[in-house]
Amino acid sequence: MNAKFILHELLSVADSEKAKFLRRFFKTGKGQYAEGDVMLGIAASLTRDIVKRNPALPLNEIQILLDSEYHEARMAGLLFLVKQFKKATEVERKRIFEFYLKNARKANNWDLVDVTCRDIIGLYLLDKADRSVLYRLAESDNLWEQRIAIVSTWTFIKNRQFGDTLALAEKLLAHKHDLMHKAVGWMLREVGKKDRQTLVDFLEIHRKNMPRTALRYAIEHFSPVERAYFMER
Repeated sequence: MNAKFILHELLSVADSEKAKFLRRFFKTGKGQYAEGDVMLGIAASLTRDIVKRNPALPLNEIQILLDSEYHEARMAGLLFLVKQFKKATEVERKRIFEFYLKNARKANNWDLVDVTCRDIIGLYLLDKADRSVLYRLAESDNLWEQRIAIVSTWTFIKNRQFGDTLALAEKLLAHKHDLMHKAVGWMLREVGKKDRQTLVDFLEIHRKNMPRTALRYAIEHFSPVERAYFMER
């Protein structure tokens, strides 16, 4: 099994009409955040199915997928990493973690980041004391590395570890891009699902200055009265 076979599988289910829609949906036009990305027009479920039914690939073959111009090929490569990480030894997990970081900029759209980073970066760091790599990613000049930093903490939140999420959210509140506002608000909302008071305490400090999009995402499950209170300048 190799990357060439996986690419053949992907090309066999490509849909040109769906590709047109996905190019608009994922903002691939000139000046947009995914300018120039090439879509084959494959539903995420089909890409997942191809990865699921094929055996593990060596990292050098996954690298070929990650280097592809096709969005869905990069998704397949990242999903292979997630699949292999789940069954890997600690030594193998470290290798996959480092490989993912080396290729972080290949995860160059929000879907590529969101369905993979938490199951590799987040899960690898879950029992680690040193999580400084997340703060280095947050300080990157690359939007996708910054999004990886905050979305990876989803795994911490699920395990009731909120400190890094809150610290990174605070660091990224001044970010200029709407995609980061959404990611920060989403992670804050996840914190609130586990511990409402922790979220409320954070919002009481930051609500007047944080981006409105981030705030709306964070308070999505609040009552209308509570939402009105927090949205008030």
